[in-house]
Amino acid sequence: MISGIALHKTPSGWGFISEAALEKFIWINLKQLFGIIPLKQQYISNGEICDILAVDDDKGLVILELKNVEDRYLIQQLTRYHANLLEEKPFSQEVDYSRSTRLIAIAPSYHRHNLIDTEYSQLKFELLKFSIIKDEEGFHFLLKELGQDFNLKKHLIPYKPIEISAVEGIPEPPELLIKWLSSCTKEEQEGFLKVRSKVLSCNRRMKEILDKKTIQYGSGKTRLCAEICFQQKSQKPVLFLWLPTPNTYLWRDSKKPIIGRIRIWTNGQTISHIGHIPEGLGKMKTRLEWEQMPVEKRPYMMESLSSKSRTPVAIEGYLRCRDSPEKLDFWDVLSALAIEKWLEKG
Repeated sequence: MISGIALHKTPSGWGFISEAALEKFIWINLKQLFGIIPLKQQYISNGEICDILAVDDDKGLVILELKNVEDRYLIQQLTRYHANLLEEKPFSQEVDYSRSTRLIAIAPSYHRHNLIDTEYSQLKFELLKFSIIKDEEGFHFLLKELGQDFNLKKHLIPYKPIEISAVEGIPEPPELLIKWLSSCTKEEQEGFLKVRSKVLSCNRRMKEILDKKTIQYGSGKTRLCAEICFQQKSQKPVLFLWLPTPNTYLWRDSKKPIIGRIRIWTNGQTISHIGHIPEGLGKMKTRLEWEQMPVEKRPYMMESLSSKSRTPVAIEGYLRCRDSPEKLDFWDVLSALAIEKWLEKG
């Protein structure tokens, strides 16, 4: 599965869980769908954000605006982006601004105002309508020109619905969690669901508390054991567990370790790092994540075990199991530790 591409069931069929998920899919498949070369995602021009910029084989600029739902202002947005970019002329080495610009709109449906705006505009727009179908081969992204019946493109979406095994005494996962997990690998999905089952089955007072942006597990908002949030940028869920903080757990002495909100990082299969983040998603990144950023944008890499660290702690270091001969199930070990500490609170 392509990381970050998540679908969900809708009343009329299937759809992307967000506009960001649609954008990621289009960005990854620009060459296959349109024969154009990716240039920049989320480019800011004159204070406005263009979804995708690309160039064709002749260095002509291509501007793509994506909508996951119908939007009456789509054509007006594309018009402004076009004007801003012609004035600013960014990426002058890659773009030949003497050539005409392609303005591509991609949406599941179009408002009548979109059609009026295109009819009376001096610019030429390509209005493309997308849909997702499921057949015996899997899930496919279909792209049609508005008003035409034939498909311009049909592209496979490497996605499989989550398989959930019923656990006695545990309610089925909420639809919100299923949507969030659809962007994860199979191993990550199983890990999240394992933690959820263990936490919910540990005590009759443990509840699953749903909000629009978070799913929390505890006996109340102030007595939590676990939390799952959704990160818009990565389009993936993030797990937090209430565990001993690294600086009080690794250097433990006679004092009792302090319990804090600990973020969990995965590598696509298992838990790889943990970091103390008291609120929000924090600014910590793994070494690999920092290295993917331009050198000039990387901060000074302060090494510490506190919540102010720029990098999280490797799970083997936190659990002191670097030299352990047995292969630990980190999902199981950390959820058991979180439950233990939650129960100790009484």
